[in-house]
Amino acid sequence: MGPGRNRARRVFVNLLMFDANRDSLFRQMCDTAREIFLHALEEASIARGFARHVHCERGLLRVCEDLYDLQAYSRVLVISIGKAGHTMVEALVQQMGESSIEGIVASSVEPPAQVRGFRYFRGGHPTPNAESIHAANAILKVLDAQTAASLVIFLLSGGGSSIVEKPVDDEISLDDLITTYRVLVHSGAPIGEINAIRKHLSAVKGGRLARAAFPAQQVSLLVSDVPDDTPDALASGPTMPDSTSVDDCYRIAEKHGLLLQLPHSTRELFEQRALEETAKSDDQAFYRSRWWPVLSNQTAVEQASAAAERAGFSVHVDNSCDDWDYARAADDLLKRLRELREKFERVCLISGGEVTVKVTNGGVGGRNQQFALACASKIAAENITVLSAGTDGVDGNSPAAGGVADGSTVMRAQASGLDAHAALEKFDAYPFFSALGDAIEIGPTGNNLRDLRILLAY
Repeated sequence: MGPGRNRARRVFVNLLMFDANRDSLFRQMCDTAREIFLHALEEASIARGFARHVHCERGLLRVCEDLYDLQAYSRVLVISIGKAGHTMVEALVQQMGESSIEGIVASSVEPPAQVRGFRYFRGGHPTPNAESIHAANAILKVLDAQTAASLVIFLLSGGGSSIVEKPVDDEISLDDLITTYRVLVHSGAPIGEINAIRKHLSAVKGGRLARAAFPAQQVSLLVSDVPDDTPDALASGPTMPDSTSVDDCYRIAEKHGLLLQLPHSTRELFEQRALEETAKSDDQAFYRSRWWPVLSNQTAVEQASAAAERAGFSVHVDNSCDDWDYARAADDLLKRLRELREKFERVCLISGGEVTVKVTNGGVGGRNQQFALACASKIAAENITVLSAGTDGVDGNSPAAGGVADGSTVMRAQASGLDAHAALEKFDAYPFFSALGDAIEIGPTGNNLRDLRILLAY
Protein backbone atom coordinates (compact mmCIF):
# COMPACT_ATOMS: atom_id res chain seq x y z
CA MET A 1 0.00 0.00 0.00
CA GLY A 2 1.49 3.35 -1.11
CA PRO A 3 2.04 6.39 1.16
CA GLY A 4 -0.92 8.23 -0.39
CA ARG A 5 -3.33 5.39 0.44
CA ASN A 6 -1.80 5.04 3.91
CA ARG A 7 -2.46 8.72 4.63
CA ALA A 8 -6.00 8.46 3.27
CA ARG A 9 -6.63 5.49 5.58
CA ARG A 10 -5.24 7.41 8.59
CA VAL A 11 -7.49 10.36 7.78
CA PHE A 12 -10.51 8.03 7.51
CA VAL A 13 -9.73 6.39 10.85
CA ASN A 14 -9.23 9.79 12.50
CA LEU A 15 -12.57 10.97 11.16
CA LEU A 16 -14.26 7.92 12.67
CA MET A 17 -12.69 8.80 16.03
CA PHE A 18 -13.88 12.40 15.81
CA ASP A 19 -15.89 13.32 18.92
CA ALA A 20 -17.56 16.28 20.59
CA ASN A 21 -14.47 17.15 22.64
CA ARG A 22 -12.34 17.43 19.55
CA ASP A 23 -15.04 19.42 17.79
CA SER A 24 -14.96 21.87 20.69
CA LEU A 25 -11.17 22.18 20.32
CA PHE A 26 -11.50 22.88 16.61
CA ARG A 27 -14.10 25.57 17.27
CA GLN A 28 -11.90 27.12 19.95
CA MET A 29 -8.94 27.33 17.57
CA CYS A 30 -11.09 28.84 14.82
CA ASP A 31 -12.23 31.46 17.30
CA THR A 32 -8.61 32.11 18.30
CA ALA A 33 -7.58 32.58 14.66
CA ARG A 34 -10.41 35.06 14.18
CA GLU A 35 -9.43 36.95 17.33
CA ILE A 36 -5.83 37.24 16.12
CA PHE A 37 -7.01 38.59 12.78
CA LEU A 38 -9.45 41.08 14.29
CA HIS A 39 -6.83 42.31 16.77
CA ALA A 40 -4.41 42.94 13.91
CA LEU A 41 -7.09 44.95 12.09
CA GLU A 42 -7.78 47.09 15.14
CA GLU A 43 -4.15 47.82 15.96
CA ALA A 44 -3.25 48.51 12.32
CA SER A 45 -6.13 50.95 11.88
CA ILE A 46 -5.71 54.15 9.93
CA ALA A 47 -6.65 56.29 12.92
CA ARG A 48 -3.80 54.78 14.95
CA GLY A 49 -1.38 54.98 12.04
CA PHE A 50 -2.08 58.69 11.53
CA ALA A 51 -1.87 59.36 15.26
CA ARG A 52 1.66 57.91 15.20
CA HIS A 53 2.93 59.62 12.04
CA VAL A 54 0.89 62.81 11.41
CA HIS A 55 0.54 65.75 13.77
CA CYS A 56 -0.56 69.37 13.34
CA GLU A 57 -0.18 72.14 15.90
CA ARG A 58 -0.08 75.93 15.58
CA GLY A 59 0.01 75.82 11.80
CA LEU A 60 2.87 73.34 11.59
CA LEU A 61 2.09 70.00 9.96
CA ARG A 62 4.41 67.11 10.70
CA VAL A 63 4.30 64.13 8.34
CA CYS A 64 6.75 61.51 9.60
CA GLU A 65 10.11 63.37 9.37
CA ASP A 66 8.88 66.38 7.35
CA LEU A 67 7.51 69.71 8.60
CA TYR A 68 5.20 71.96 6.57
CA ASP A 69 4.37 75.55 7.60
CA LEU A 70 0.76 75.75 6.45
CA GLN A 71 0.81 79.56 6.62
CA ALA A 72 3.39 79.56 3.83
CA TYR A 73 0.90 78.14 1.32
CA SER A 74 -1.93 79.95 -0.40
CA ARG A 75 -3.95 76.73 -0.64
CA VAL A 76 -3.88 73.26 0.93
CA LEU A 77 -5.53 70.69 -1.33
CA VAL A 78 -6.19 67.06 -0.36
CA ILE A 79 -6.69 64.29 -2.92
CA SER A 80 -7.72 60.99 -1.31
CA ILE A 81 -7.90 57.89 -3.52
CA GLY A 82 -8.62 54.24 -2.72
CA LYS A 83 -10.60 51.89 -0.52
CA ALA A 84 -9.34 53.76 2.55
CA GLY A 85 -10.15 57.14 1.00
CA HIS A 86 -12.80 58.10 3.56
CA THR A 87 -11.00 56.91 6.68
CA MET A 88 -7.75 58.58 5.61
CA VAL A 89 -9.51 61.94 5.19
CA GLU A 90 -11.23 61.51 8.55
CA ALA A 91 -7.89 60.74 10.21
CA LEU A 92 -6.26 63.77 8.56
CA VAL A 93 -9.11 66.02 9.67
CA GLN A 94 -8.62 64.76 13.22
CA GLN A 95 -5.07 66.12 13.08
CA MET A 96 -5.53 69.28 10.97
CA GLY A 97 -9.11 70.37 11.55
CA GLU A 98 -11.87 70.69 8.97
CA SER A 99 -11.53 74.39 8.18
CA SER A 100 -7.95 74.37 6.85
CA ILE A 101 -8.28 71.85 4.00
CA GLU A 102 -10.42 71.06 0.96
CA GLY A 103 -10.27 68.52 -1.78
CA ILE A 104 -11.61 65.41 -3.49
CA VAL A 105 -12.27 61.90 -2.16
CA ALA A 106 -12.67 58.93 -4.48
CA SER A 107 -13.46 55.57 -2.91
CA SER A 108 -15.40 52.42 -3.75
CA VAL A 109 -18.04 52.88 -1.03
CA GLU A 110 -20.30 55.67 0.12
CA PRO A 111 -18.85 57.86 2.89
CA PRO A 112 -20.33 57.40 6.38
CA ALA A 113 -20.35 61.22 6.53
CA GLN A 114 -19.02 63.98 4.29
CA VAL A 115 -16.34 66.48 5.27
CA ARG A 116 -17.13 70.10 4.41
CA GLY A 117 -15.13 71.38 1.47
CA PHE A 118 -14.69 67.98 -0.20
CA ARG A 119 -16.22 66.54 -3.36
CA TYR A 120 -16.99 62.84 -3.34
CA PHE A 121 -16.89 60.19 -6.07
CA ARG A 122 -17.73 56.50 -5.85
CA GLY A 123 -15.46 54.75 -8.33
CA GLY A 124 -15.63 51.12 -9.33
CA HIS A 125 -13.66 48.18 -7.94
CA PRO A 126 -12.21 45.82 -9.10
CA THR A 127 -13.08 47.37 -12.47
CA PRO A 128 -13.61 51.08 -13.25
CA ASN A 129 -17.03 52.64 -13.77
CA ALA A 130 -18.23 55.95 -15.19
CA GLU A 131 -17.70 57.60 -11.80
CA SER A 132 -14.04 56.49 -11.90
CA ILE A 133 -13.57 58.57 -15.03
CA HIS A 134 -15.52 61.52 -13.61
CA ALA A 135 -13.26 61.43 -10.54
CA ALA A 136 -10.12 61.37 -12.68
CA ASN A 137 -11.30 64.33 -14.76
CA ALA A 138 -12.18 66.34 -11.63
CA ILE A 139 -8.80 65.59 -10.01
CA LEU A 140 -6.83 66.48 -13.14
CA LYS A 141 -8.75 69.74 -13.49
CA VAL A 142 -8.19 70.90 -9.90
CA LEU A 143 -4.52 69.87 -9.94
CA ASP A 144 -3.92 71.80 -13.14
CA ALA A 145 -5.02 74.97 -11.31
CA GLN A 146 -2.38 74.65 -8.56
CA THR A 147 0.68 76.91 -8.34
CA ALA A 148 4.06 76.83 -6.62
CA ALA A 149 2.33 78.38 -3.58
CA SER A 150 0.03 75.35 -3.17
CA LEU A 151 0.49 72.31 -0.95
CA VAL A 152 -1.11 69.14 -2.32
CA ILE A 153 -1.54 66.26 0.12
CA PHE A 154 -2.21 62.94 -1.61
CA LEU A 155 -3.77 60.17 0.49
CA LEU A 156 -3.28 56.89 -1.37
CA SER A 157 -4.58 53.40 -0.58
CA GLY A 158 -5.25 50.12 -2.35
CA GLY A 159 -7.97 49.87 -4.96
CA GLY A 160 -7.12 53.29 -6.34
CA SER A 161 -6.13 51.80 -9.70
CA SER A 162 -9.76 51.23 -10.69
CA ILE A 163 -11.45 53.79 -8.43
CA VAL A 164 -9.82 56.72 -10.29
CA GLU A 165 -9.09 56.06 -13.94
CA LYS A 166 -8.88 57.76 -17.31
CA PRO A 167 -7.53 56.02 -20.42
CA VAL A 168 -4.42 57.55 -21.92
CA ASP A 169 -6.00 57.11 -25.37
CA ASP A 170 -9.48 58.53 -26.06
CA GLU A 171 -10.12 55.57 -28.37
CA ILE A 172 -10.35 53.30 -25.33
CA SER A 173 -14.01 53.27 -24.28
CA LEU A 174 -15.24 52.55 -20.76
CA ASP A 175 -16.42 49.09 -21.87
CA ASP A 176 -12.98 48.35 -23.35
CA LEU A 177 -11.33 49.63 -20.18
CA ILE A 178 -13.49 47.32 -18.05
CA THR A 179 -12.71 44.36 -20.29
CA THR A 180 -8.99 45.15 -20.08
CA TYR A 181 -9.12 45.25 -16.27
CA ARG A 182 -10.97 41.92 -16.11
CA VAL A 183 -8.41 40.29 -18.37
CA LEU A 184 -5.60 41.57 -16.14
CA VAL A 185 -7.26 40.65 -12.83
CA HIS A 186 -8.09 37.11 -14.00
CA SER A 187 -4.73 36.51 -15.70
CA GLY A 188 -3.02 35.10 -12.62
CA ALA A 189 -0.29 37.74 -12.95
CA PRO A 190 1.18 39.26 -9.75
CA ILE A 191 -0.21 42.67 -8.80
CA GLY A 192 3.07 44.38 -9.71
CA GLU A 193 2.81 43.14 -13.29
CA ILE A 194 -0.87 44.03 -13.52
CA ASN A 195 -0.15 47.56 -12.33
CA ALA A 196 2.75 47.98 -14.76
CA ILE A 197 0.28 47.63 -17.63
CA ARG A 198 -2.37 49.74 -15.93
CA LYS A 199 0.11 52.57 -15.50
CA HIS A 200 0.96 52.73 -19.18
CA LEU A 201 -2.69 52.70 -20.24
CA SER A 202 -3.69 55.51 -17.86
CA ALA A 203 -3.67 59.30 -17.88
CA VAL A 204 -3.46 59.42 -14.06
CA LYS A 205 -1.12 56.59 -13.06
CA GLY A 206 2.64 56.16 -13.18
CA GLY A 207 3.41 59.63 -11.80
CA ARG A 208 0.97 61.46 -14.06
CA LEU A 209 -0.98 63.04 -11.18
CA ALA A 210 2.32 64.44 -9.90
CA ARG A 211 2.91 65.92 -13.33
CA ALA A 212 -0.55 67.47 -13.25
CA ALA A 213 0.10 69.00 -9.80
CA PHE A 214 3.51 70.48 -10.70
CA PRO A 215 4.82 73.01 -9.61
CA ALA A 216 2.96 72.64 -6.29
CA GLN A 217 4.64 71.22 -3.18
CA GLN A 218 3.47 67.61 -2.90
CA VAL A 219 3.44 65.00 -0.15
CA SER A 220 1.89 61.53 -0.41
CA LEU A 221 0.74 59.51 2.62
CA LEU A 222 0.55 55.81 1.83
CA VAL A 223 -1.65 53.09 3.30
CA SER A 224 -0.04 50.32 1.32
CA ASP A 225 -1.46 47.09 -0.08
CA VAL A 226 1.63 46.35 -2.18
CA PRO A 227 5.05 44.84 -1.33
CA ASP A 228 7.18 47.23 0.72
CA ASP A 229 9.93 47.30 -1.91
CA THR A 230 7.57 48.47 -4.69
CA PRO A 231 5.68 51.47 -3.25
CA ASP A 232 5.04 52.85 -6.76
CA ALA A 233 2.69 49.89 -7.34
CA LEU A 234 0.22 51.33 -4.78
CA ALA A 235 -2.86 52.55 -6.69
CA SER A 236 -0.52 52.17 -9.70
CA GLY A 237 1.73 54.97 -8.44
CA PRO A 238 -0.13 58.13 -9.51
CA THR A 239 2.27 60.44 -7.62
CA MET A 240 5.55 58.50 -7.77
CA PRO A 241 8.31 57.84 -10.29
CA ASP A 242 7.49 54.66 -12.17
CA SER A 243 10.00 51.83 -11.91
CA THR A 244 8.38 49.92 -14.80
CA SER A 245 8.72 50.57 -18.52
CA VAL A 246 6.86 50.05 -21.77
CA ASP A 247 9.21 47.15 -22.49
CA ASP A 248 8.07 45.52 -19.25
CA CYS A 249 4.47 45.83 -20.44
CA TYR A 250 5.17 44.15 -23.75
CA ARG A 251 7.02 41.34 -21.96
CA ILE A 252 4.24 40.84 -19.38
CA ALA A 253 1.54 40.72 -22.05
CA GLU A 254 3.46 38.05 -23.94
CA LYS A 255 4.29 36.08 -20.79
CA HIS A 256 0.63 35.74 -19.78
CA GLY A 257 -0.83 35.49 -23.29
CA LEU A 258 -2.91 38.63 -22.86
CA LEU A 259 -3.04 40.09 -26.37
CA LEU A 260 -5.70 37.80 -27.80
CA GLN A 261 -7.91 38.51 -24.78
CA LEU A 262 -7.64 42.32 -24.88
CA PRO A 263 -10.19 44.48 -26.75
CA HIS A 264 -9.04 45.94 -30.06
CA SER A 265 -8.43 49.47 -28.75
CA THR A 266 -5.90 48.35 -26.13
CA ARG A 267 -4.50 45.42 -28.09
CA GLU A 268 -3.60 47.81 -30.90
CA LEU A 269 -1.34 49.85 -28.58
CA PHE A 270 0.62 46.69 -27.84
CA GLU A 271 0.73 45.40 -31.39
CA GLN A 272 1.97 48.76 -32.68
CA ARG A 273 4.26 49.18 -29.65
CA ALA A 274 2.66 52.58 -29.19
CA LEU A 275 2.51 52.76 -25.38
CA GLU A 276 3.83 56.05 -23.96
CA GLU A 277 6.45 56.01 -21.22
CA THR A 278 5.44 57.05 -17.70
CA ALA A 279 7.18 59.60 -15.42
CA LYS A 280 10.63 58.58 -14.16
CA SER A 281 12.69 59.78 -11.21
CA ASP A 282 14.35 62.63 -13.12
CA ASP A 283 11.00 64.19 -14.07
CA GLN A 284 10.59 67.78 -12.80
CA ALA A 285 7.25 66.76 -11.26
CA PHE A 286 9.18 65.13 -8.42
CA TYR A 287 11.47 68.04 -7.55
CA ARG A 288 9.13 69.09 -4.70
CA SER A 289 7.55 65.72 -3.87
CA ARG A 290 7.79 63.45 -0.84
CA TRP A 291 6.24 60.06 -0.04
CA TRP A 292 5.67 58.49 3.39
CA PRO A 293 4.21 55.07 4.29
CA VAL A 294 1.82 55.36 7.23
CA LEU A 295 0.69 51.72 7.29
CA SER A 296 1.65 48.58 5.38
CA ASN A 297 1.14 44.83 5.46
CA GLN A 298 4.12 44.59 7.81
CA THR A 299 2.12 46.54 10.40
CA ALA A 300 -0.68 43.96 10.26
CA VAL A 301 1.80 41.06 10.42
CA GLU A 302 3.50 42.52 13.50
CA GLN A 303 0.20 43.07 15.30
CA ALA A 304 -1.05 39.56 14.46
CA SER A 305 2.25 38.14 15.75
CA ALA A 306 1.88 40.01 19.04
CA ALA A 307 -1.67 38.71 19.51
CA ALA A 308 -0.65 35.12 18.76
CA GLU A 309 2.22 35.30 21.26
CA ARG A 310 -0.18 36.51 23.95
CA ALA A 311 -2.41 33.53 23.10
CA GLY A 312 0.47 31.19 23.96
CA PHE A 313 1.77 30.27 20.51
CA SER A 314 5.32 30.08 19.28
CA VAL A 315 5.07 32.56 16.39
CA HIS A 316 6.91 32.39 13.08
CA VAL A 317 6.51 34.67 10.05
CA ASP A 318 6.92 33.52 6.46
CA ASN A 319 6.09 36.01 3.70
CA SER A 320 7.97 34.11 1.02
CA CYS A 321 4.83 32.98 -0.82
CA ASP A 322 3.79 36.54 -1.69
CA ASP A 323 2.40 36.54 -5.25
CA TRP A 324 2.55 32.74 -5.48
CA ASP A 325 -0.27 30.65 -6.91
CA TYR A 326 -2.68 29.79 -4.09
CA ALA A 327 -2.22 26.01 -4.41
CA ARG A 328 1.56 26.22 -4.30
CA ALA A 329 1.34 28.61 -1.33
CA ALA A 330 -0.98 26.21 0.52
CA ASP A 331 1.41 23.28 0.08
CA ASP A 332 4.45 25.29 1.10
CA LEU A 333 2.97 26.92 4.21
CA LEU A 334 1.42 23.68 5.47
CA LYS A 335 4.76 21.91 5.00
CA ARG A 336 6.49 24.64 7.02
CA LEU A 337 3.79 24.50 9.72
CA ARG A 338 4.15 20.73 10.14
CA GLU A 339 7.93 21.09 10.40
CA LEU A 340 7.49 23.68 13.14
CA ARG A 341 4.99 21.50 14.96
CA GLU A 342 7.73 18.88 15.40
CA LYS A 343 9.66 21.42 17.49
CA PHE A 344 6.93 23.39 19.29
CA GLU A 345 3.74 22.31 21.06
CA ARG A 346 1.60 25.27 19.89
CA VAL A 347 2.67 26.98 16.68
CA CYS A 348 1.34 29.99 14.80
CA LEU A 349 2.67 30.61 11.29
CA ILE A 350 1.77 34.06 9.94
CA SER A 351 2.09 34.93 6.28
CA GLY A 352 1.47 38.39 4.81
CA GLY A 353 0.95 39.51 1.25
CA GLU A 354 -1.25 38.05 -1.45
CA VAL A 355 -1.59 34.82 -3.36
CA THR A 356 -2.77 34.68 -6.96
CA VAL A 357 -5.71 32.85 -8.51
CA LYS A 358 -6.17 32.35 -12.23
CA VAL A 359 -9.96 32.17 -12.46
CA THR A 360 -11.36 29.85 -15.15
CA ASN A 361 -14.91 29.51 -13.83
CA GLY A 362 -17.28 32.16 -12.56
CA GLY A 363 -18.03 31.21 -8.98
CA VAL A 364 -18.36 33.45 -5.92
CA GLY A 365 -15.28 33.85 -3.76
CA GLY A 366 -11.80 35.31 -3.74
CA ARG A 367 -8.14 34.42 -3.33
CA ASN A 368 -8.36 34.13 0.46
CA GLN A 369 -11.29 31.74 0.51
CA GLN A 370 -9.75 29.77 -2.36
CA PHE A 371 -6.54 29.40 -0.36
CA ALA A 372 -8.39 28.32 2.81
CA LEU A 373 -10.48 25.83 0.84
CA ALA A 374 -7.36 24.39 -0.81
CA CYS A 375 -6.00 23.80 2.69
CA ALA A 376 -9.18 22.13 4.00
CA SER A 377 -8.70 18.73 2.36
CA LYS A 378 -4.97 18.77 3.14
CA ILE A 379 -5.55 19.16 6.90
CA ALA A 380 -8.55 16.83 7.30
CA ALA A 381 -8.65 15.40 10.86
CA GLU A 382 -5.41 17.19 11.81
CA ASN A 383 -5.13 19.67 14.67
CA ILE A 384 -4.54 22.53 12.25
CA THR A 385 -6.54 25.70 11.65
CA VAL A 386 -6.04 27.96 8.62
CA LEU A 387 -7.46 31.47 8.32
CA SER A 388 -6.94 33.65 5.27
CA ALA A 389 -8.56 37.07 4.92
CA GLY A 390 -8.16 40.50 3.40
CA THR A 391 -7.65 43.51 5.65
CA ASP A 392 -10.04 45.51 3.46
CA GLY A 393 -12.91 43.23 4.49
CA VAL A 394 -13.65 42.18 0.91
CA ASP A 395 -12.43 39.02 -0.83
CA GLY A 396 -12.93 38.92 -4.59
CA ASN A 397 -16.57 39.12 -5.68
CA SER A 398 -17.91 37.85 -2.36
CA PRO A 399 -19.27 39.72 0.69
CA ALA A 400 -16.68 38.04 2.91
CA ALA A 401 -13.14 39.06 3.87
CA GLY A 402 -12.00 35.44 3.73
CA GLY A 403 -12.56 32.07 5.32
CA VAL A 404 -11.30 29.72 8.00
CA ALA A 405 -10.77 25.95 7.65
CA ASP A 406 -9.75 23.32 10.19
CA GLY A 407 -9.44 19.58 10.63
CA SER A 408 -13.22 19.19 10.83
CA THR A 409 -14.10 21.18 7.70
CA VAL A 410 -14.22 18.23 5.28
CA MET A 411 -16.32 16.07 7.61
CA ARG A 412 -18.75 18.86 8.43
CA ALA A 413 -19.09 19.67 4.74
CA GLN A 414 -19.87 16.06 3.87
CA ALA A 415 -22.48 15.93 6.63
CA SER A 416 -24.10 19.03 5.12
CA GLY A 417 -24.05 17.69 1.57
CA LEU A 418 -21.25 20.02 0.44
CA ASP A 419 -18.43 19.03 -1.89
CA ALA A 420 -15.16 20.78 -1.06
CA HIS A 421 -13.42 19.57 -4.22
CA ALA A 422 -16.23 20.76 -6.49
CA ALA A 423 -16.33 24.17 -4.80
CA LEU A 424 -12.57 24.50 -5.27
CA GLU A 425 -12.74 23.55 -8.94
CA LYS A 426 -15.57 26.02 -9.60
CA PHE A 427 -13.87 28.87 -7.66
CA ASP A 428 -17.06 28.90 -5.58
CA ALA A 429 -15.59 29.01 -2.10
CA TYR A 430 -17.88 31.60 -0.54
CA PRO A 431 -21.13 29.54 -0.62
CA PHE A 432 -19.16 26.64 0.85
CA PHE A 433 -17.73 28.58 3.80
CA SER A 434 -20.93 30.56 4.30
CA ALA A 435 -22.99 27.37 4.64
CA LEU A 436 -20.58 26.08 7.30
CA GLY A 437 -20.53 29.39 9.19
CA ASP A 438 -16.82 29.76 8.41
CA ALA A 439 -16.88 32.77 6.10
CA ILE A 440 -15.34 35.85 7.72
CA GLU A 441 -17.90 38.56 7.11
CA ILE A 442 -16.94 41.88 8.70
CA GLY A 443 -17.87 44.32 5.91
CA PRO A 444 -15.55 46.88 4.30
CA THR A 445 -13.02 48.04 6.88
CA GLY A 446 -12.03 51.36 5.30
CA ASN A 447 -8.46 50.06 5.33
CA ASN A 448 -6.37 48.03 2.90
CA LEU A 449 -3.08 46.42 3.97
CA ARG A 450 -3.12 43.31 1.78
CA ASP A 451 -3.97 39.87 3.23
CA LEU A 452 -3.13 37.84 6.32
CA ARG A 453 -2.84 34.07 6.51
CA ILE A 454 -2.85 32.69 10.03
CA LEU A 455 -2.04 28.98 10.44
CA LEU A 456 -2.30 27.32 13.87
CA ALA A 457 -1.04 23.85 14.84
CA TYR A 458 -1.52 22.41 18.31
